[in-house]
Amino acid sequence: MTLAIRVLVGLVAGFALGLVCAGSSSSAASIAIGVLTPVGTIFVNLIRMTALPLVVSLLVASIGAVTASGELGRTGVRALVMSLVLLTTAAVGSLLIALPILAHLNIDPVAALALRTSATGATQGAATSAGAPSLAQWAVDLIPSNVFKAAADGAMLPVIVFAVLFGLALMRVTDARREAALRVVEAFAEAMQRLVGWVLELAPIGVFALAVPLASRLGLSAAGAILAYVGLVVALTVVAVGVLLYPLGILAGPMSASAFVAYCAPSQAIAFASRSSLAALPAMVQSAERAGLHPSASRVAIPLAMAVFHFGAAVAQTVGVVFLARLFGVVLSPAQMGSVVVAVVLASFAVPGIPGGSILAMVPVLAVAGLPIEGVGILLAVDTIPDMFRTTANLTGAMTLGAILPAPKP
Repeated sequence: MTLAIRVLVGLVAGFALGLVCAGSSSSAASIAIGVLTPVGTIFVNLIRMTALPLVVSLLVASIGAVTASGELGRTGVRALVMSLVLLTTAAVGSLLIALPILAHLNIDPVAALALRTSATGATQGAATSAGAPSLAQWAVDLIPSNVFKAAADGAMLPVIVFAVLFGLALMRVTDARREAALRVVEAFAEAMQRLVGWVLELAPIGVFALAVPLASRLGLSAAGAILAYVGLVVALTVVAVGVLLYPLGILAGPMSASAFVAYCAPSQAIAFASRSSLAALPAMVQSAERAGLHPSASRVAIPLAMAVFHFGAAVAQTVGVVFLARLFGVVLSPAQMGSVVVAVVLASFAVPGIPGGSILAMVPVLAVAGLPIEGVGILLAVDTIPDMFRTTANLTGAMTLGAILPAPKP
């Protein structure tokens, strides 16, 4: 039985037990919830423990690798600009569409308040409802005076900004020292991914423990809300690919519409079935060669874009934030929405190459939005279908950049 199936079984079993506890006044139900709640908290703390070092190390390694790639030159800068524009457009569009749709979810406000209070504590819940900072204060807070204090305080966005700046600074370091620094960072990032893999092996237990109190407080409305989330994130991912990537690849690239579809289709089928962009890389390279693209597209641009440009993650993480805000009864202020978009765009460059990686990379985004990290467990449990579409979107984004980027000048 695969991990995805085991996690889904844990979610269903947790919901079933939670619904039984919701309709029972026996002491056994209270004891079960009391025992499972700290188990879920431990699982969430394990995710929280690994998320920040994982995201920071992957960001530095990804940006450092881009700046160290002399083969791309100005083409690399153009690819970075295009990536930022596409990710920002996808995140903003998903936010504007998801907000009114998910606002119609039937969530009991009293139950949502109880759920939020149990997850974050009364202090954080009060802080979440406090007045939003001004635009000037928001901009000032992006630059931490002490990055270690910001990390300790859970201020994720300033830490991410620091990681981006540090990665860019590596461009100004001599080649030998940059390569030595990147080797250390990449080794750290690889070790963190192994640690995350171990944590995910505990996901069936953690998801079960998180689902029981969730279902006991929200009842059947929680199950309906999760189904709505899955449907929305899949639909928006498909729309974003169809509206942004395909027109861009056809209009800005050398291929006709039918040729571009044929160019993407083989690797898309592999990515959809395997939920792994890496598994589809050989097919991506072959498609680029058959399409007559410059060798730099198949050898440099496409592999590099596949590693750092995660278009589908921008859609999925944004919808996930809006869904969890609705589930926990949190109203996002305009400043929080702006912070979410910035955090999503930056975090999408640091998605680990493992199933459910985009969900794990959401931890800093949820912290920026003031949402309980416990929501990651719920999204992770139902991520199999969204991940299939998200991985396909990530791959399509990489192939689109490979098709439209001009060949580097000799």
